[in-house]
Amino acid sequence: MIKQRNVTRPLTLVLAMLFASSVLAASADKLNREADKTLQVFQEEIGGADVFLNQAAGYLVFPRVIKVGFVFGAETGEGVLRVGGSTVSYYRTTGGSFGLQMGAQAKSIVIAFLTRESLDKFRNSSGWKVGVDGSVALIDVGAGKTIDSDNVRDPVVGFIFGSKGLMYNLTLEGSKFTKLDKS
Repeated sequence: MIKQRNVTRPLTLVLAMLFASSVLAASADKLNREADKTLQVFQEEIGGADVFLNQAAGYLVFPRVIKVGFVFGAETGEGVLRVGGSTVSYYRTTGGSFGLQMGAQAKSIVIAFLTRESLDKFRNSSGWKVGVDGSVALIDVGAGKTIDSDNVRDPVVGFIFGSKGLMYNLTLEGSKFTKLDKS
């Protein structure tokens, strides 16, 4: 007799996390305060971050993106889109994965749109998916390192930092960004 593996447990975990994210959705004010703190940490830990952000046409800030996985994985988080230093809209990122994975992780993400064209393409989409609607070049910088903005040639650049947890994953591939209505 062949014993069947129980796949309902990982699927239940992933669904519970996605449900929890909708229940724990932040208000616009709280999200803006968290984004301000995240940008402050980004600028303190990464040399040249302030110059880089000032040169960007706009940037997304996700103060906390949570990823949970056990064979099936899911991640989600809410963030702000800033243009000229001011919040212009709010977004949720979601993603899913399947494969060898186990654990949970929280991380912060900053995605900079370095050209007006890449920012406009993002803003005019109904749901922008990394790898389909555009690619994001990840810059590997850690605390105490410096961004060399003269060598960055990609129109969209992402930074993942402040990772906490037991799952190591430095990718945005497959992540989807959807505009939120926060009044």
